[in-house]
Parts: sequence; C-alpha cells; structure tokens
Amino acid sequence: MLRESAGFIFQMGNFFDELCITDQNAVIRYYQACSANGASFSVDQAVGRKITDVFSALNPESNEILLALEERKAICTFHEYCLNYKGEAYPGYVSVFPIHRKKEFAGLAIALKYLTADYQKEFIQIRDNSYRRKRYNDEYTIDDIITCDPNMERLKDKLRKVSKKDSTVLIRGNTGTGKELVAQALHYLSSRSTGPFISQNCSAIPENLLESTLFGTEKGSFTGAITNQGLLETADGGTLFLDEINSMSMSLQSKILTAIENKSVRHLGGHEDIRTNVRIIAAINEDPFKAIEEHRLRSDLFYRLNVVSLHLPDLKDRPADIPFLAEYYIRYFNDLFDMNIRGLSPEANRVLCCHTWPGNVRELRNVIEGAFNIVETEWICREDLPEYLQTFTAEKRRNEELMEPKTYIQFQACLQQLEEEFLQRTVERSRTKAEAAKFLGISPQALNYKLHKQEKEE
Repeated sequence: MLRESAGFIFQMGNFFDELCITDQNAVIRYYQACSANGASFSVDQAVGRKITDVFSALNPESNEILLALEERKAICTFHEYCLNYKGEAYPGYVSVFPIHRKKEFAGLAIALKYLTADYQKEFIQIRDNSYRRKRYNDEYTIDDIITCDPNMERLKDKLRKVSKKDSTVLIRGNTGTGKELVAQALHYLSSRSTGPFISQNCSAIPENLLESTLFGTEKGSFTGAITNQGLLETADGGTLFLDEINSMSMSLQSKILTAIENKSVRHLGGHEDIRTNVRIIAAINEDPFKAIEEHRLRSDLFYRLNVVSLHLPDLKDRPADIPFLAEYYIRYFNDLFDMNIRGLSPEANRVLCCHTWPGNVRELRNVIEGAFNIVETEWICREDLPEYLQTFTAEKRRNEELMEPKTYIQFQACLQQLEEEFLQRTVERSRTKAEAAKFLGISPQALNYKLHKQEKEE
C-alpha cells in the first residue's frame, strides 16, 4: 500500500542512487538501490528495521529525515553523509517527501543521490523555498548574534553592507567568539542564501585528506580513490567557510589562492579545470601578521582573503554582554529542556561577571547549560556553577582585599618616601642640579619643582 501511495517517487530511479520508504514509526518498509556503486545495503539488511538502526550516522536530535518525520513536511536537497554496511562515509544530497493515505500521514519517501563527477549532469534538483529548515544551532542568521555591545552592533551593521557583494572575507577572533556564526549570518543575508553553506575546519582533518576534501578526487589518482567532488564544487552557488586557515600547509594555501584567483578547481589526479561560483569566507584565530612572520600563513593569501576584514572581540572585552548573554541562554535552555529557571542569583551573576572567559561565548553557553543539569531551585546559584569559576572568583576577591583604600594609601606613602630619598642622594652626589636632572632623566625645572615640593611638605 505504501509503495502504491508513493509510486511517483520511483519514476526518479534514473536520477537517484537509493530510494527508501518508511512508515510513520520510521520503520523501513521498502528499499531499492538504483545504482551498483557498492555503497548500498541489501533489501534484507534494510526492510523491517528502523531507519536509525540501518543508517547509524543519523543524529536522532537534529537529522532532517527524522525532523521531516516529526513535522510531516518535505525537506529537499540537503547535504548528508551516509555510512554503508562497511562503515564507509558517502557524501550526497537527500530529499524527503511525506506520504499520505486517505488524508492521513503514513510515512516518508526518501531519495538519495551520491555526489559524483556526473552529479551536475544527471541530478534533477528539487527545492522548496517555502520551507526553510532550522536545526537547533546548525544554522544561524544575523538575529542569532546576541549582543548589547556597541562595537558588536556596528559589526552587525557592517555585515549587512558586506552581504551585498561577493568579496572574500577574513574573520579574526579567538576560539569561541562566534566566527562560524558570523560567517553563516553573512551567507544568509546575501543573495547566495538559497545556495549551500559549507563549513570546514582546516585543523580538524589530517593534511593528506584536507586537499582531497577541498578539491575532490579523480578515480585512480591514488589507491582506492573514486571520482568525487570537493567542497569547492559542492559549495557552488553558495558560500564555503574555511576556519583556522592558518593550520593549512603553505603548499595547500598556494592551491587555495590559485582556486580563488582562477575561480576554478582541478581534482586530485584530474586534468580538467572545473569552473566554480563560490564565495570564500575564511577565519583565523590569531594575529595574521604574527602567523605570516612565523611562516604559518602566506602573505599573498592573507591579502587576497582580507578584502573585507571582520574582528570579533573577546567576551571579556564586551563585559555588558556577559549578563545579557546569560539571560538569553537561560531562556534558550528553558525552552529546550522545558524548565522554568527565573535567572541568576546575585552571587552567581557576580561570579560570571568576574570571570575572564578564555573560552568566550562558547564557554558561557556551556556553563549555563551545565547549571541547568544540576540546578535544584528556580534560580541558578553560585553552587550550580563549575568549581573553577568559584575558585577564580575567590582568588580575585582576595586580591581586591589587598588593594583596599587603606592599603593603597600605605603603598603610595612608601613610594613617595622612596622617591624623596632617591632624589636627595642623587643631588648630593652630583656637582650641579643640572647634572642630577640629566642622571634622573628629567628636566632641571622638574627637579626644582620636586625638591621645592619636598621642602614645603617638611
């Protein structure tokens, strides 16, 4: 019955590599491999089992297929990595369609297309712009940049202006400041918002795999290689975000520079240049000029990427945002965990405001989420915060006590006494006041003023 209800989907067998139908409980009722590329399961391995058991790479909390099952809406042409029975990952595009029988929801029809060299020629893309998927924090817009800091507000204004052009952008900021958030916000503000946004942390995969990941491979280029698109091709018509660009080898940086300049890529082992239409946004987590000096960043690549420069300040440099963001994340986790935490106690708020936040916004978010796991009242108290935060605040308080007004006055008095004694000794050992002033590194007039001031105080 399900197959009859979804008969239209099988007409696309010439364009898709795998077709699958589940019932309303996510149990696979029909499975068909439309190509013999070795990446598919057998019918016996799939039919009768839950889709999360067959495709173990699916994230139960954020995967689009399960989201479509829950919301009973079509989600078209989203990027997915699927694991086959050998544990091998295959990148592809997936479309999910709800099936109804007698106006009742009956299940899903799922179509998968692997990304191969012939992808552009044979894949019919179906896109429904009326439904824009939002998977928790996987996609961000400019509204997700939460701030009350004037400098950050100016950054948001700059993003709106920069989004109107396709120039390359370099984002500078320490870990946890929100570089990918800003990159995605820029993408979704731009005319490329309907195209793909693809992010790659250049330090996350080994150097020998990063080149093939970015540029793609040609079958036979190395043992086991298949013809496959790289991220520069996959992001065609959209945006490619390269995080920690300074972690690339200098030779690979040169190839990235060439790809940007020529607007084309060549597969590893390939002989043809493939035209691309991609906006490049890169990020670096250190001073770029220091990275250039230490030969970790090519100067020519830096100047090519730095057409538009965006700097994200550390959280400690925007102190008003600390309680502001804390309140935002409390509302966020209230919704996520179905709780009703009213806010921070005064002492907990003081602890947060005293911390230097080396992990920046990401650290603050994790601290609030951790508190939600153990809080027992309607207020987040000091005891609900990590121990290292409480220790840091106690040490800072002891330092502040050492610098109380009385202590500070005593210190100033000692300093003044030392200065007076040093001036007197220098004058006594010098032939003239001019010679003493020269030794002290001050003008004769300044020396006379200090000596006159001492005489008045005595």
